[in-house]
Amino acid sequence: MLARTGLDAQEALVCTMVLVAAAGGGITDREIGVMAGLVQTLPAFHTFSAQRLNAATEAAVALLREDDGLTHAGRLIREALEPRLRETAYALACEVVAADRFAEQDSLRMLEFVKAELHLDALVTAAIERGARARHQLVELVRD
Repeated sequence: MLARTGLDAQEALVCTMVLVAAAGGGITDREIGVMAGLVQTLPAFHTFSAQRLNAATEAAVALLREDDGLTHAGRLIREALEPRLRETAYALACEVVAADRFAEQDSLRMLEFVKAELHLDALVTAAIERGARARHQLVELVRD
């Protein structure tokens, strides 16, 4: 599914999520759940099956294991996505990072890498980041 010489737009979106999820040393069950939920509910993935998600995830992980895999992945993602979908990719990356509630430095550095690779505007990325933080706030219950 995921070609080493190119990605389609949906595969590039999945690859972006995998990049940030893998940055912390491994993909957690929570991150897998978030990625699966996003793929199941977002219009960008309306034709994307669970089987394609699994194949694209495995291929993205394999790509990252290559020599210079991160640079290769960044180039493939950028080439596969038109500018409006680059913002979508960054938003998905932020959702995966925010789902862990405690973003590690590796994950934050990977977000910076994605931002730079996709040539995104700083104001746009700040808004996307703030939206992700707002969606993942915890409500503390007060008990009498």
